Amino acid sequence: METPENEIFRDSIGTITEDGKRAWVFPKKPSGKFYNYRKLVSYFLLSILLFSPFIKINGNQFLMFNVLERRFNIFGFPFWPQDFYLFVLSMLIFVIFITLFTVAFGRIFCGWICPQTIFMEMVFRRIEYWIEGDRGKQMRLAKQPWNAEKIKKRGLKFIIFAFISFIIANVFLAYLISSDKLIAYITDGPTSHLSTLVSLLIFTAVFYFVFAWFREQVCVIACPYGRLQGVLLDTKSIVVAYDHKRGEAESGRKKFRKHEDREALGHGDCIDCMQCVNVCPTGIDIRNGTQLECVNCTACIDECDHIMESINLPKGLIRYASEENIDEKAPFKITARMKGYIAVLAIMTGLLIGMLFLRNDLEATVLRLPGQLYEHKDNNIISNVFTYKLVNKTSNNIDNVSMKLMSHKGILKLVATSDSFNVPKQEIAKGTLFIEINNSDLSGDRNKIKIGIYQGDELIETTTANFLGPRSFK
Repeated sequence: METPENEIFRDSIGTITEDGKRAWVFPKKPSGKFYNYRKLVSYFLLSILLFSPFIKINGNQFLMFNVLERRFNIFGFPFWPQDFYLFVLSMLIFVIFITLFTVAFGRIFCGWICPQTIFMEMVFRRIEYWIEGDRGKQMRLAKQPWNAEKIKKRGLKFIIFAFISFIIANVFLAYLISSDKLIAYITDGPTSHLSTLVSLLIFTAVFYFVFAWFREQVCVIACPYGRLQGVLLDTKSIVVAYDHKRGEAESGRKKFRKHEDREALGHGDCIDCMQCVNVCPTGIDIRNGTQLECVNCTACIDECDHIMESINLPKGLIRYASEENIDEKAPFKITARMKGYIAVLAIMTGLLIGMLFLRNDLEATVLRLPGQLYEHKDNNIISNVFTYKLVNKTSNNIDNVSMKLMSHKGILKLVATSDSFNVPKQEIAKGTLFIEINNSDLSGDRNKIKIGIYQGDELIETTTANFLGPRSFK
């Protein structure tokens, strides 16, 4: 089936030419109310992103995702592999939140919060405008031969881009290995930690590639979130939209002419100036409707409002609106679908908060030593050997820790240590212990026993283990 003329743009992405080559985008420098708001939001989020690894709360890094050592800090709270269920629940909550936000407000996350957009539009693109100039100057510079001017401007831009990429790579590494380790590695010198230096240079090259060359292709090609729009958006979703009824009217668009009665001629308010296309960072025409490439950055809203103001027409030809709002003037309403997402989000958030409050500062695991059976001693005593692991999730040492058998009468003996010991902050204490119980107190060959972990006289954690004994025959 042949594609209609007005839908041809949907057959390919806007950053690829007809012969399959890269269509380089030279967006016009945006300005306006929304752009100023975005700058405030972006620099606030950038400051959080750049400084979070270096902020400490109770001695814990504010945010850390040490995958190699499986240690994580979220908002100053340390999490261990034993807390993985909390991490999974948090990720599910995040996915549901993004889904809810997309159903209600489209791809607003991409335009206002996504680190890719913030770095690209508010850091690298602004440096490019400062060095090479606005859209027209950049296009002329790209076409001219490699003379002294082009070498100077491109060279300066690439050096600054590489330096910023190196800074981003260092911050990224601080999230992965902790800021303390990163500072220690820098103090020791690069030759003392060559593997870390290689990793840092790889991260730098990746960030440089993304922001100097790949750019908007990340949002258009690599990011799967844009493709979710087709599933999540509906006619009630608020998106950056062109008011086609007002812009096209009966006779369509028409170039602006002074003293012309456009309404009498049946023409809409769109004067086909193409400025909404020129300012778009992904090179699309918002007048074609919701598209995969649109990141809801609002640059077209600001530019169109400026044009409308200059020709004395009302603003809002491009605005935040739903399809129903444009077609039927229907106000925004919370739909049953949104209410469902809100309910699920509220339940899961409450569940996470409850789990966080119930989470113990010390987690104990006691397991039978693999390959070992029970030992039958004098006086009908049955002995089992176990290994224990105590994880201190806090930023304080836990002193005077002891372990006692709670469910049965018997003896618990620690191997190679005294009856009490210390568990250092954010560390793991491991060891071996023997448990001896009279056979008369056992029921069968497999018994569940309960062990208490005490700090002084205070019970701080309990755990269970399987105790093996002789099989009873009746």
